Amino acid sequence: MQKLSMDQLNRVDVETFKNQEKTPLVIVLDNVRSMHNVGSAFRTADAFAVERILLCGITGTPPHREIEKTALGATQSVTWEYYKNSIDAVHQLKAEGYTLLAIEQVENSVSLDEYQPDPQQKLALIFGNEVHGVEEEVIQVADTCLEIPQFGTKHSFNVSVTIGIVLWDFINKLKIIKK
Repeated sequence: MQKLSMDQLNRVDVETFKNQEKTPLVIVLDNVRSMHNVGSAFRTADAFAVERILLCGITGTPPHREIEKTALGATQSVTWEYYKNSIDAVHQLKAEGYTLLAIEQVENSVSLDEYQPDPQQKLALIFGNEVHGVEEEVIQVADTCLEIPQFGTKHSFNVSVTIGIVLWDFINKLKIIKK
């Protein structure tokens, strides 16, 4: 084995990326306070060619030095929008025909490993604040709440880790990975 060089990875440039077909997923960041987590969300969204990110409430927006530190330029490739209130963002997505999936620990949540997304649906994944999670008002509008199974002593993952786990799961289930 030998590590691949940047040239060997054959990544597209930003303009090509912007014009290529996207994974039919929208990420909603509901009051995510850490700029590093926001940057990580952009980088992960770029890696999986996500349709767009909605930044809501106190969530930081580009350009910002701390976001760029982890985004590594993904703020230039991934389409994003800002909403002052998360509830306005999810109502807009509902109006556009999206199924809203909040990633949160609630009564009657569906385990991520048991959820099978419908490839015909437009899907929005809602990720919440590092301490308080997804706003209750947003949970009430969501179609389903998904929960990642955990087996340790802590009650949650970091939001950037959660985004990676959930996107990878959806990419696999939607059979988007090209083999």
